[in-house]
Amino acid sequence: MIDTDGFRPNVGIILADSQGRLLWARRIGGQDAWQFPQGGIHASEKPDLALFRELEEEIGLTPNDVEILAVTKGWLRYRLPKKLVRANKSPVCIGQKQKWFLLKLKAEDKLIHLDGGGTPEFDEWRWVNYWYPLSKVVSFKREVYRRALKELVPVYNQVFTGVSGATLATELNTLC
Repeated sequence: MIDTDGFRPNVGIILADSQGRLLWARRIGGQDAWQFPQGGIHASEKPDLALFRELEEEIGLTPNDVEILAVTKGWLRYRLPKKLVRANKSPVCIGQKQKWFLLKLKAEDKLIHLDGGGTPEFDEWRWVNYWYPLSKVVSFKREVYRRALKELVPVYNQVFTGVSGATLATELNTLC
């Protein structure tokens, strides 16, 4: 499903463990491309249902394994580089618009498996600190990651550091 502006609706998944580390996964394909799990929203599917479907397909977790802490308010968009746009498809998808969910893992991380949906999208995963993805994600997704992490950091701070406000936001200013 692609909207009238050419953007495919999508959910992004930021999964934190009990220590506040984020799940970071490497895409299959040999390009050493790491990212947060994400996936498309089907026609007439609500973002939270897409989140749970993608969570199970990509990392093998169920709704009972996680707690939703926060979701971005609006759609965050990124454009694909021209070389990745399939101009011969109709409708043409020029990028993605995403709702980002911050989740807390309630289960043990040994339940994470990358073949939950049959054909794996990732071949490796690890835990990383909150801002690490900004310097490692592919460049065309970087601004969306920055905006999502910045919007969700107050909730993250409250849950994982016990404070509200700009604890980790200060760290962001040194990265950008």
